[in-house]
Amino acid sequence: MVAALLLLLLLLSACVFFVGVPLWVVFSHFFTVDIPADIKQTVKLRILHCAFQLTLTWGTILEKLRICSMPQFIRFVHDLIPLKTDPAVVVTDLCFGTIPVKLYQPKASSSTLKTGIVYYHGGGGVLGSTRTHHGICRLLSKESDSVVVSVGYRQTPNFKFPVGTVDCISATIHFLRSLDTYGVDPNRVVVCGDSVGGGVSVVVCQKLMHCSDLPKIRAHIVIYAALQGLDFQSPSYQQNRRIPLLTLDFAFYCWSTYLNVSPVWKNAILGGAHIPPKVWEKYRKWLGPENIPEKFKKRGYRLIPKEPLNEDTYQEACLSLHGTISPLLADDAVVSRLPEACIVSCEYDLLLDHSLLYKKRLQDLGVPVTWYHMEDGFHGVLSTIEMKYLHFPCSRRILNTVVHFIKGL
Repeated sequence: MVAALLLLLLLLSACVFFVGVPLWVVFSHFFTVDIPADIKQTVKLRILHCAFQLTLTWGTILEKLRICSMPQFIRFVHDLIPLKTDPAVVVTDLCFGTIPVKLYQPKASSSTLKTGIVYYHGGGGVLGSTRTHHGICRLLSKESDSVVVSVGYRQTPNFKFPVGTVDCISATIHFLRSLDTYGVDPNRVVVCGDSVGGGVSVVVCQKLMHCSDLPKIRAHIVIYAALQGLDFQSPSYQQNRRIPLLTLDFAFYCWSTYLNVSPVWKNAILGGAHIPPKVWEKYRKWLGPENIPEKFKKRGYRLIPKEPLNEDTYQEACLSLHGTISPLLADDAVVSRLPEACIVSCEYDLLLDHSLLYKKRLQDLGVPVTWYHMEDGFHGVLSTIEMKYLHFPCSRRILNTVVHFIKGL
């Protein structure tokens, strides 16, 4: 009798897990997200978001049951994805010291040195891997005829700030010191990343610009990058807070998890209570909404005053001022010396303002900038480039613009 009850309970649990949870995710999707009509392929985006949210929900359930953490479950799912091969590109798994990397090299022999690209994947320091960005890096290597190194930096929950960024810096230094081994031109090394990886590419440039014993980085490419952790009320945060694949709730989860900030401070931080007035005034010249062109404020933006300082919140979240979290706040003396930049932004991206503010800072300081804005783009769209039925044309346009920029260096 007991065995039968246990079996029935197990079957009911499995039914809820594999049937009930998907139904709940689909139902809640229509009440928790906005799908802009300008993206055109709205059904695809709904399917993509539901699949993503389902994986997150299953992972969260397993985390509450103390079977594994949500990020570990996501990475387990990602590891099940088969990697495509291409006869034109040789892919090698290596370790730069203890840091795993994937090396992509065009197979065709050449007597000339090639461009080298170090790629840092996105995922908020929580998700993503060299596997999820395998297609991007393989196509990037093939179409730009470049040697690409994709860095498998450590992530949460086991590794918090600043471990992931330190791994990326270390792997980049290792690559710069071994360019001869891979046939890379020391005058044409580019760093590139999407989302949090875009922010890392900026940090790497800032940290290595003073290293006279290393080849200079020729350019940096930032694709819908995360560049600051102070202001969560800028125009794009208000207008795109419910648009997949990066909603405000999930962005805060990634940010707080990486910085080990308790979620109980969420409302205070989103309201700006974690920033002292004198600090905000110091950085307002770079972060203030007046720096955002008016055409990017047409979908419901309103100026919201910062909440009064909560000293406890500030102590909890003060790492948001650190240069590796908010490279947009670096001094003019640092930003003015950065190499040429290629910035890709998307209209329906929570982090759109990061790109717009960074573009303005670079241009104001005389740093050459090439800017591409995707009117129908959303955060994470580049990752759909090889998803067949869930592919968005915008992902191909992003890759084409990046390849064009690299070939022009």
